[in-house]
Amino acid sequence: MPELQYLIFTVIVLALIFDFINGFHDTANAIATSVSTRAIRPQQAIIMAAFLNFVGAMYSTGVAKTIGGDIVSAAELVDERVIIAALVGAIIWNIVTWWLAVPSSSSHALVGGLIGAVLVSVGSTGLNFYGIGKIIVALIASPVVAIVTGCIVMNVLFVAFGKSNPHIINSRFKRMQILSAAAMAFSHGSNDAQKSMGIITLALVSGGFLAEFEVPFYVKLLCATAMAFGTALGGWRIIKTIGGKIFKLEPISGFAADLNSSIVIFSATLLHLPVSTTHVVSGSIMGVGTAKRVNAVRWGVAQQMVTAWVLTIPCTALMGAAAYQLVLMLF
Repeated sequence: MPELQYLIFTVIVLALIFDFINGFHDTANAIATSVSTRAIRPQQAIIMAAFLNFVGAMYSTGVAKTIGGDIVSAAELVDERVIIAALVGAIIWNIVTWWLAVPSSSSHALVGGLIGAVLVSVGSTGLNFYGIGKIIVALIASPVVAIVTGCIVMNVLFVAFGKSNPHIINSRFKRMQILSAAAMAFSHGSNDAQKSMGIITLALVSGGFLAEFEVPFYVKLLCATAMAFGTALGGWRIIKTIGGKIFKLEPISGFAADLNSSIVIFSATLLHLPVSTTHVVSGSIMGVGTAKRVNAVRWGVAQQMVTAWVLTIPCTALMGAAAYQLVLMLF
């Protein structure tokens, strides 16, 4: 029992570190557009995003149940060492991509790390392929949906305000961007923080500390707080990539991108589906840019980001598998 308690404690600490890095890594998703258009000062944007990330994280646990229950076939087949290995693989990937200033998906990293650790520990019987397929479809489809709907939203705004004075319109949308950034921060918290909640709850169930998969309130509180603190520190390297290197944003296009992203992400939360906020926001910006002019989007930068997205799950699966071997040596 003492060893099991130690392993559970390790899982919780690593999950909170992952959540902290997730907030740190993904701050750009919520505030990059409003900061890049100077609609709000960076420090004010980060404080707002941190608070609304916390509020969003406390909203529900549907995504947590999907992460904790749909990747593995049964909690009894997965011990704490597997979960520790998955978290280590995901954390390393997040740190590396942050250092390289490449927007990457914490969701993909966590799913990949867990798949790799389960495969090397108990084999393919430990995986719920239907559940994994559902999650991967959501992860792939969400940025595509964001591109299409982002283009639609921007075209609607062009029709509505195309004949207005550009200076006046951008001045008004600067103020409206604060509201769209707030909505984006809330939706980000409502989806992303639940991934760590799901992992911690999975460990508690597999360790016999919980009889059924229900996220305890203290787990919600810990994960929401960890993400909020990570967001408060901010990820400036990623902000530069998302806010300016994909497409030169103006207040009206920044508003369209944030509004579209928040709708797509919160819709996924209501459907209990984990999505990558990085992918959705980047997709929204590409869609908004395409509505203005296809060659206005810097597709070279977009291609680099897509490459990172495609590589994330296989790379983190290998990291999770390697980390499992290391964990067996240490524990």
